[in-house]
Amino acid sequence: MDPIQNPYAPGAGMPPPELAGRAQLLARARIALERMRARRAAKSVLLVGLRGVGKTVLLLKISDYARSRGILVTEVEAPESRSLPAMLAPGLRLAMIRLARKSRGQDLARRALRGLAGFVGALKVKYQDIEVGLDFEPEPGLADNGDLELDLQALLESVGEACAGAGTGLAMFVDELQYVPEADLAALIVALHRTAQRQLPVTLVGAGLPQLRGRMGRAKSYAERLFDFPEMGPLPPEAATVAIIKPAADLGVEFQKEALDMIVEESEGYPYFLQEWGKHVWDVAERSPVTGQDVLAASVSALAALDESFFMVRFDRLTPSERLYLRAMAELGPGPHRSGDIAAVLDRPVTSLGPVRAKLIFKGMVWSPSHGDTAFTVPRFDGFMRRIMPGGF
Repeated sequence: MDPIQNPYAPGAGMPPPELAGRAQLLARARIALERMRARRAAKSVLLVGLRGVGKTVLLLKISDYARSRGILVTEVEAPESRSLPAMLAPGLRLAMIRLARKSRGQDLARRALRGLAGFVGALKVKYQDIEVGLDFEPEPGLADNGDLELDLQALLESVGEACAGAGTGLAMFVDELQYVPEADLAALIVALHRTAQRQLPVTLVGAGLPQLRGRMGRAKSYAERLFDFPEMGPLPPEAATVAIIKPAADLGVEFQKEALDMIVEESEGYPYFLQEWGKHVWDVAERSPVTGQDVLAASVSALAALDESFFMVRFDRLTPSERLYLRAMAELGPGPHRSGDIAAVLDRPVTSLGPVRAKLIFKGMVWSPSHGDTAFTVPRFDGFMRRIMPGGF
């Protein structure tokens, strides 16, 4: 079949041709955004799930909806080494500049920009990575205490007042939110709590690995009452099947049932893996309908592509001791695994492996579903570790 017409789109954050199985999540987010804009009580939405479930794609879909409804949007991906003020400030500045160009809320938007100037100036010494242009002189006493928790609260209040004055709202989209330090998360939670109490139209739509729920709870105990944490997992077989057959059917290509069942089984329903298998099956198949033999042949190249990109990019970030830890986990299977069992494979005391485990959690490679348990954040990573380190230890 023509590779130029291949409809499947494996890639980080690449929108799939058919966003199957996520209609309810999209509806929840849309309701939350509309209630926020109408200044009605609404929780911020934080999508949680393993790698490859499509969190970034859904964030983009939700942000597109927000823009279509006239809601101001800021978007950022949280890296491991950047502070929250440095991430938020540029987007808030652009949002308020857009608002200041409109007749409604113009004065309040300019006041928010003066608050941003005070915010940046007061926190620049502590957070030296803040780089943002300033358009107005600071307003004395507005978000300029030098305390992130107090200043972010004052800043988002002024932003919310400007949005309310213009009859709109602000949605801050933050991907990889689990990388934000807990002290910064605490400040963000306090600020959002304050805007919610005042019914100001400001909300957060974020995404992160499963450990995000625990980090938010540790940052502020009332976080669970302020945020909605919809969990994203692999697609059920029916939705996974739709994700494969719909894009092909639009191009006149069909799949035999055996082929579809094999793709769903090999991908385990993970949206990223479905796109990878779909792409390689399309390239291998000579004609419609796609057969089980086509899937068998394509599975070799699909798995090799995952090894070279999706898995290897994460493996390359690991130290030798971290690789050994993950290889020991892989020896035990997909997981989750007890810390004592991992230590036994390595023939090491559990306490000696605590720092390695903590670093792997920080890097987003593993998480703890319950006390003493450790699980991979990347589906099928156990198989990859056995392939990349076949000799074990």
